[in-house]
Amino acid sequence: MIRAVIFDMDGVLIDAKEWHYDALNQSLALFGYAISRRDHETTYDGLPTKKKLEMLTEHQGLPRRLHHFLNEMKQQYTMDLVHQRCKPSFTHEYALAELKRLGFRLAVASNSIRQTVEVMMDRAHLARHLDLLLSNQDVKEPKPSPEIYTAAIRHFGLKPSNCVIVEDNENGIRAARASGAHVLVVRDVHDVTLENILGKVREANLVNTGNKRSVA
Repeated sequence: MIRAVIFDMDGVLIDAKEWHYDALNQSLALFGYAISRRDHETTYDGLPTKKKLEMLTEHQGLPRRLHHFLNEMKQQYTMDLVHQRCKPSFTHEYALAELKRLGFRLAVASNSIRQTVEVMMDRAHLARHLDLLLSNQDVKEPKPSPEIYTAAIRHFGLKPSNCVIVEDNENGIRAARASGAHVLVVRDVHDVTLENILGKVREANLVNTGNKRSVA
């Protein structure tokens, strides 16, 4: 049976995908670089900043010596936006509170750095419901590697089949599926409701008992 629900953060619990896009482009603009909207949506979405900078060096010739400075600036711009825009969502607070009451273990596994994850979860009033919080600093390989999800599953002492992962972007979905867990794919934060999560839990439990073919 399903014992744990593991959430991505940006685009799942926090509507922050635009914040990361804006913050990085604000930093890149200092040196005349940018990530287009199309490239963001098809290639860069969900990747950690360090990986994005490496890709920009490969594809646009961004000097590698600027990586550290740009990463620091991007994180500062992101935190500025978090403090301006990150607010509680009743739908998400209710969903996590009810899941916790029903006995599920809850985790967030994000490709963001730990400070960003901790501040967002605190400002969204979700931290108190979580049993585990993992960032890209807690693993060697960020998503699309499944390492962060495998680490969360192992922390709970569970099998992948005992877990549902909630993801929204291609890199995260690849990581979630590679972990072997059941995957609830959402379009955005508005799809992350108690009803949708419990619906996936019921479907996963049927799959686990051999009553339904997996569609994860």
